[in-house]
Amino acid sequence: MKALVLAALLTGGASDQQRADYIGSHVWPTTEHHSGGFSAIETDGTGFVALSDRARIFDGRFERDAEGRITGIEILHDDPLRSGSEGIMTGSLADSEGLAIGPDGRRWISFEARARVRSETGPDGPELLPRPQAFRDMQFNSALEALAIDEAGALYTIPERSGRLDRPFPVYRWKDGEWSLPFSLPRRGAYLVTGADFGPDGKLYLLERDFAGIGFRSRVRRFAPDGTSEEVLLETGLGVHDNLEGISVWRDDLGRIRLTMISDDNFRFFQRTEIVEYALDE
Repeated sequence: MKALVLAALLTGGASDQQRADYIGSHVWPTTEHHSGGFSAIETDGTGFVALSDRARIFDGRFERDAEGRITGIEILHDDPLRSGSEGIMTGSLADSEGLAIGPDGRRWISFEARARVRSETGPDGPELLPRPQAFRDMQFNSALEALAIDEAGALYTIPERSGRLDRPFPVYRWKDGEWSLPFSLPRRGAYLVTGADFGPDGKLYLLERDFAGIGFRSRVRRFAPDGTSEEVLLETGLGVHDNLEGISVWRDDLGRIRLTMISDDNFRFFQRTEIVEYALDE
């Protein structure tokens, strides 16, 4: 099975078409992880870190067959997120959505209900970054859904909603000890932001979701590091996958860029935690 890749540069009107290979999907049953609500993932293809939106983080490894498809998942350990005197996070503090791991191995997390970004690991333990007024003014339950980090260690976070269908998604950057708004990403249709990652090519990959009442559509767009050169890489049909919310972009042994995505089951029995992979042969 393959998914059509629309490699058209939407800003320039080009129509060059390519194909993204569908590698496979692996359903991760609740009986194995005893959690749910997975909203972010980072992987190098073997080891992975996954984040639940109930303030819990998982370290594990993928088992793969000879074709590179995921056949099993081993959890090495899982831990609740902690925050100083707050102890284990609960309520509106616990809505963890975005995950980014820096070149130094430090783990950063963005939160949606009480919009903020903090590190989970570091030389001095968790560190909460300053909350600008823009974060405080964000729509409840639609705030900092996506988090990515570039090779220089700058953090980029994007809210789920922009506020209007014709308003671009703002991209906030933490660099040199301050927040800025270096660029925005165009909003196309009803899709909302769910995840982001910088790939091995240095480009910014954006995962988006559209809920159409009976199922989900997913889309992946790719941008230059400054938010220009927009490409649509993947757009699925309704119900092809579950609620994909997290994306990790890496290069496999064949030199292809691999997109690994994880779904949020919303802790509902009729949804599933699904890990989906596509490869770009460029």
